[in-house]
Formats: sequence, structure tokens, C-alpha cells
Amino acid sequence: MTGESLGELKQWALELEQSGAKGKDVLLNPAAELIGRTFEVQTHEVAILGVTADGRFLRFLTPDNLRSVGQIPLSSVQSLASRTVRDKRPEMINNFSVVPHANVFEAVPQADRQRADPVQKIMSAPITHNHKVIGVVQVCRKGRTAAEAGSDFTLAQLHQLRTISETLAP
Repeated sequence: MTGESLGELKQWALELEQSGAKGKDVLLNPAAELIGRTFEVQTHEVAILGVTADGRFLRFLTPDNLRSVGQIPLSSVQSLASRTVRDKRPEMINNFSVVPHANVFEAVPQADRQRADPVQKIMSAPITHNHKVIGVVQVCRKGRTAAEAGSDFTLAQLHQLRTISETLAP
């Protein structure tokens, strides 16, 4: 993410915090668009999830088509997002399609398609506040095959996602 884009994301997060949006449904589409441009992925390939108030689940804040689909138990052993919360560290998997995972969310249709392509490559980073994980940001590359999904994510990009996750924190 360029310094200008990171600055824009920081400004957006600051304005969000100052607006007093805590506890309300917050539309994170502007953040997802910036993150998508940074990693050259579609906006629907960016997910931001928040830990529920009871601390037992993750729920999608973006993309919009997943907001009302359901929640992910933090106890799930096959969820990368849940593992990101438990381990409090970023992770990158460039062969995600062969890794056992809950793929129920991949079956949810996008607005412009019947069914989304499967996730082939993914990065995940925790969003923390006062040393507590409050959410997760994920960036993926989808396609019918790994080659069709595009290039592998790099360690530098994972570090960049971690910086972005720190920027998203209140």
C-alpha cells in the first residue's frame, strides 16, 4: 500500500472512530476497496470480520453478501479466520484449495455471479486493540484453478497486510 493509500485508510479509520460508530453496523466498503487496490484483487476478495460482543464468534463486516450469512465460531479448527484470532498472528496460504477448511462461505453467490470461484490463495491478519484481537482482515485470490487465481502472495505482502490491520484498529 502506498503511503498515500495508507494515509487515506488511517484517515478513514480515524473519522470512523470520531463519528462514534462503536456498536453500530459500520460499512467497511471504502476500506475493502483500498485494500483490494493495494493487492490487485476484487473488492469481494477482501473480507473484514469482527469478533462478536460475546467473544465467541466472528461475523463478516464486509463483503456485503456475507454480512447476513452467518457467523464463524472462534472454536472452529478448520477456520483460518478463527485460527488468526486464537494465534494472534498473520498467516499466508498459497495452496488454500487443498487445505481442509470450511468452504460454506465460498458457496454464497456474489451480486454479479451465480456462485463464486473457490479461494485459491489467502492471507489473514488479526486486528488488535489493547492487545486483544477484535477482528480479522483477509485478502484472497479466487479462481477455478490456482493459476487462474493469479500470483502467489509474498511475505512482503503479508507484512503489508499486517500494517493495514494495525491501521484498521481503533
